Amino acid sequence: MDTDKVIQDLNRRFAAPLPEFYQRRIIFWYDEDKEFEDKLDEVVLENAKVVALTGSNTFSIKKLLSVDDLTTNYLVYDPLVYDQPDDNWLLDVELYSEEFRADLISIWMDEMGLTSNPAMRKQVKNYRIYFNAKERRQKISSQNKIPATPAQLHMAVMAAICGLKEAQPNKILRSVFRAGLDLNHNAIYQDFVKYHADIAFWAMVRQGCGFAEEEPDLGQLAIHLLLTAATRTMRQEYLAGLDKFISVPHQAYCYDFISEWLHVEDVQQLYDVARYVEEEARLHQRFEKLTVDDLAATECFPCINEVILTKLMTEISDHIIDVDTIVSTVEKRRTCAWYESFENFYNGILQVANMQSFFKEHSAGFHTAEAKGIWKEYTESYYRMDTYYRLFHLSFQKSLETSNILLDDLFKHVVDKVEGLYTHWFLGELGNNWSDVCAEELATYGKVLEVPQQENFYSSRIRTSENKVFVIVSDAMRYEVAAAMADQLQRETQSKVAISSMQSIFPSITKFGMAALLPHKKLTAELRNDVLTVLADGQPTASGYRDKILKSEDSASVALKYNDIIAMKRAERSALVKGMDVVYIYHDTIDEASHTSDTAVFAACDKAISELKNLVRIIVNEFGGTNILITADHGFLYTYSPLTEDDKVDKSSFNGMDVEYGRRYAIMQKGAQPNYLLPVKFLGGNTEYNGFAPRESIRIKMNGGGLNFVHGGISLQEMVVPVIEYHYLRNDSMEYKRNKQKYDTKPVTVNLLSASRKISNMIFSLNFYQKDAVGANREAATYQVYFTDENGKQISDVQKIIADKTSDNGAERTFRCQFNLKSLKYSNTATYYLVIADEQGLQMPQREPFQIDIAFAVDEFDFFS
Repeated sequence: MDTDKVIQDLNRRFAAPLPEFYQRRIIFWYDEDKEFEDKLDEVVLENAKVVALTGSNTFSIKKLLSVDDLTTNYLVYDPLVYDQPDDNWLLDVELYSEEFRADLISIWMDEMGLTSNPAMRKQVKNYRIYFNAKERRQKISSQNKIPATPAQLHMAVMAAICGLKEAQPNKILRSVFRAGLDLNHNAIYQDFVKYHADIAFWAMVRQGCGFAEEEPDLGQLAIHLLLTAATRTMRQEYLAGLDKFISVPHQAYCYDFISEWLHVEDVQQLYDVARYVEEEARLHQRFEKLTVDDLAATECFPCINEVILTKLMTEISDHIIDVDTIVSTVEKRRTCAWYESFENFYNGILQVANMQSFFKEHSAGFHTAEAKGIWKEYTESYYRMDTYYRLFHLSFQKSLETSNILLDDLFKHVVDKVEGLYTHWFLGELGNNWSDVCAEELATYGKVLEVPQQENFYSSRIRTSENKVFVIVSDAMRYEVAAAMADQLQRETQSKVAISSMQSIFPSITKFGMAALLPHKKLTAELRNDVLTVLADGQPTASGYRDKILKSEDSASVALKYNDIIAMKRAERSALVKGMDVVYIYHDTIDEASHTSDTAVFAACDKAISELKNLVRIIVNEFGGTNILITADHGFLYTYSPLTEDDKVDKSSFNGMDVEYGRRYAIMQKGAQPNYLLPVKFLGGNTEYNGFAPRESIRIKMNGGGLNFVHGGISLQEMVVPVIEYHYLRNDSMEYKRNKQKYDTKPVTVNLLSASRKISNMIFSLNFYQKDAVGANREAATYQVYFTDENGKQISDVQKIIADKTSDNGAERTFRCQFNLKSLKYSNTATYYLVIADEQGLQMPQREPFQIDIAFAVDEFDFFS
């Protein structure tokens, strides 16, 4: 500012009206840098006298202003700087006087709204290069909080360089790491150096993290931060030899910094930093020497997942399956960061644990004496083994889509163990028991007695229905897949859902199963153009004839295809079912996938469930349907491992008497006696042919692929056909009104189990319980659990509870979480709150009051104090 402008501004100030009760105006012109000292003689004011402080005339100036002249306006030029306020003899005069500054630093500080005092001016001068540009000054003034102390100004400048609105140490540190560990190529750090903020940065790091290396090094800082943070959840002795990187007094801040970083959007950057630290500190080799329990609670290093999975999968391969350890470890790790990268492996071994648990329950084998008894056991519990196997292979197939050089081969060894449990033990033992007890009934009657039959589906469920009914027939949807879908429909829709079963007609292949579901008095089969054709009361039953057969029974019937319906506009598909009493909708996703690849079948099961749930919504919301039956033509057998010669039977004994055969069945001329096959009475003896099927899961040798996914035989997986009865409940229905609590789907809730409401340590654990079991109309939910102060400010790390336990035993629905309080001052008279918040935000958070009484309170870090 030039002298003329200074004189103009001062004349304007002195010409302004006086404040109330003032008789004159005194203005102190502060100029610590003495920029105008040699120009003071040029300053002549219209309505004020000018006096200058020299350091030796303070007393005479004070006497002049306080005694000698009490009416004249004065401009007091003050270039002096005082170490202590007491050294300033004019302080009392200054307090009732006005202030004026004309130097550049003062103008900048005024522009940014900064408090003007010597300490702040000193730091503004330090950052003179940074503040030299107006857009950079605006970055300071536009931050969420205007800095009021030198420490805050340091932080504000670093935050502005990082592009942050909030001057927080954690965010500044993350921004620096985000720009790379190489200081020479780290753009943010180079700006720190350029604008003289690098010294402040390392001072902040030293005070907060305890990192005090002589040479600046972000890589070493990363090692220090992560190892120090890890000691909060891992015994320090496990990191022996790395002590120089660990600062116990700064453990709380380092843990808080890493914990916070684990829950922000740029967590991938931390992943890369953590991988660098693992390699530099050779942590993988170190962690290999620890137990799974030693490692399970620490989440900041991705390699811990690899070490844990390596240990557990190696044990599984060595036939050591500790069910409790696997279940508890997976439950803990799935709440940790980076679980998604290893999710397929964890889900896979969890299914191995489920299979092993099933094996333990039935280690004596299967020895049921009656076929109907095994049927009942299978539909109530045994089918779950099929589900575990399917879910395992879904995880395994997904794992093949990405690569983890440390785990891929081990997972393939686990597959071998799974095949032993499922194919050789479960299918072998259960199949042997089933083949023994059902053989006589199948040979004599072609069916299992006292079990509902697929042939009677239309007469027992459709013909007797008084209401409009929709029938969805999903090709090859086996019982366990339908059971999973029934559970989901029950939880996700306002409905009454029940699942039952019926025996598939033999052979359990599409053309026979589809025919059995149609209205008929008698099913027969005859050769037409060398193809065995299934007839219902003499009429062909192939897909093109089904609509006609349905209409012959009830003219208000229609047969539709899922793929056609889903591609239509709403009005078009609604027109197709208008006025119809019986609507059959044919769906083919599972069987269709098998034509592409056997390994695609399990993924197709998930897809089928999704498609069928969507179809149910269309029927309910667009067609106004309330009664829906979902069934299948047959089930299927699937085994992943290649079959040995012992798993196959040769067809040489057919002697040319075969009419049609597949991997799992043979239709032969009467009089045929093939080796190693069980006789099955074919279509009640209404044809000139006999049926035969292999025992257990054995296949008939034939050319071509399709050995792993098969159907047509008499195994429970092929013959147990599901029937889901779905009744949508409208809000005005009596059933819904009477049982609203039963049908309204709600997420399960989590409550605090621990009785004490007092915290006396920075690290502590609490117990929680899941109030209801997941199932029926109670669905799983994920909760974030943490502590806050009275104002809602978070004061602890965040723990995750995945509430998806299905056990009816309340003791098995508990969770234990360890919390770490942040480094803050805590008052034993204040109230703090445990917050249990639904991750989706659909429920009101629970708040439990707590008292915190910690003997040695930790101050919040005040950088540069």
